[in-house]
Amino acid sequence: MDRNVKRKGRLFVISAPSGTGKTTLCRLLMDAFKGISYSVSHTTRKPREGEVQGKDYHFVSIPDFERMIHDGGLVEWAKVHDNYYGTSLAFITDSLENGRDILLDIDVQGAANIRTAYPEAVTIFIMPPSLDALKERLEKRGTDRPEVIATRLGNAVTEMARKEFYTHVIVNDCLETAKNELFSVVRSYLEP
Repeated sequence: MDRNVKRKGRLFVISAPSGTGKTTLCRLLMDAFKGISYSVSHTTRKPREGEVQGKDYHFVSIPDFERMIHDGGLVEWAKVHDNYYGTSLAFITDSLENGRDILLDIDVQGAANIRTAYPEAVTIFIMPPSLDALKERLEKRGTDRPEVIATRLGNAVTEMARKEFYTHVIVNDCLETAKNELFSVVRSYLEP
């Protein structure tokens, strides 16, 4: 390979039903792979306790988000659980062109749009061991009312039905095992 040719960045997309451990796995991945930039999504949902503006999400108003849609500033966006979520087109384009690898933590709708725009993206779906285990995890989180948990479980069934569209599927039954499998997948795309 010609050393003067600039390496294009690699795009990793991770999706999972709410409560599957995706956020934890993404944080572990970011800690272990310092060269990967995390794409901070924009959202209209309210911050949860401990979330930081610009680190966890770019929290924006509905009119601001809709303006970004209208102006073509998002590579993908979706409305999930009555809130908008989206990914900055400029961030993705600039990062990849400058050889930076990117991690996207997005839902299945957003991942489908990313696959269309970036067919070379590495897509990874995180599965719960079962719906019962997922329900238990959501209840233990203590962040959602029972009706919200029921909605999330219903959405999980729909999301899991789309796992075959992903390059890799990892079951998070044991965090350490899922972490090792995720790291192995990512490493296989980064090593020459």
